[in-house]
Amino acid sequence: MASFSWIKQEAGQTKLKTFLAERGVSHRMFSIIKRGGGRLLLDGRPVKTVDLIDEGQRVTVIMPPEVSNETLEASNLPLPILFEDDNFLVVNKPAGVTSVPGKADRETTMVNRVKGYLMQGGAQDLVPHVVTRLDRFTSGVALLAKHRFAHGLLDKALKEHTVDKRYLALVDGNLADDHGLVDLPIGRMDDDFIRREVRDDGKPSMTEYWVVRRYGNQTLVKVQLHTGRTHQIRVHFKALGHPLVGDEIYGGPLDRGISRQMLHAYWLQWFDPFAQHQRHCQADIPEDMQAVLGDFNLQEIMD
Repeated sequence: MASFSWIKQEAGQTKLKTFLAERGVSHRMFSIIKRGGGRLLLDGRPVKTVDLIDEGQRVTVIMPPEVSNETLEASNLPLPILFEDDNFLVVNKPAGVTSVPGKADRETTMVNRVKGYLMQGGAQDLVPHVVTRLDRFTSGVALLAKHRFAHGLLDKALKEHTVDKRYLALVDGNLADDHGLVDLPIGRMDDDFIRREVRDDGKPSMTEYWVVRRYGNQTLVKVQLHTGRTHQIRVHFKALGHPLVGDEIYGGPLDRGISRQMLHAYWLQWFDPFAQHQRHCQADIPEDMQAVLGDFNLQEIMD
């Protein structure tokens, strides 16, 4: 069984359940611990969620083992690693690699490659959990949790959109405004499993952008997501009349020397609930996108 510990730094007494909830342990996770044979310890002694803890005491969560998915094939294909510790793995996903297994690919996806990487390192827990998923032809930073407890602790952050994801997108045409906030609901197209569109009955969706460089017939923008809808950036820029260059299914131009949508997740920041501080990673611009952007480099847009 895996164990995870925190020391209470704050003065005064607090209920154990409150202390752990502040670190992201949900009601569902408490149930998994209880039903699966896990334990809660205070300075090494078994305790209940209603017990009080004091400053300087160590709280330990012992998680029941997670059953590995034997149907998930391990792949030894390369996957650039940007960050790794006992709980999280950040990769630079290449364009063309699907995030999770599906009908089109069950053996070489990002998750298959992560499982292979974990096996090569002798890991006991071989169940990768995707925290931030990217479209198949979107490149860049993707965050995975190495176990369900780490994934569970980020649930609240994901729901509250405090995982900060930044993208570079090359869109068709000349965007007039240097800065914009697109607040348009997105839903699935009728009778279409893949494509989305702006529609009145869609889910609230918000995308913020800043123009980085104009190329005459196309514009490079820095994008921040304030919600996390499927194809959100691609759909919102199509709605503005500026689809992404190379984005075939949303009407982007295909004659600019590129064979996929020009979208790259270059920055990711999240609060690490174990270390109790912010972490961030960035992914360099891939070669195919760099060839279109010319002499542009990420330092031009780093805050």
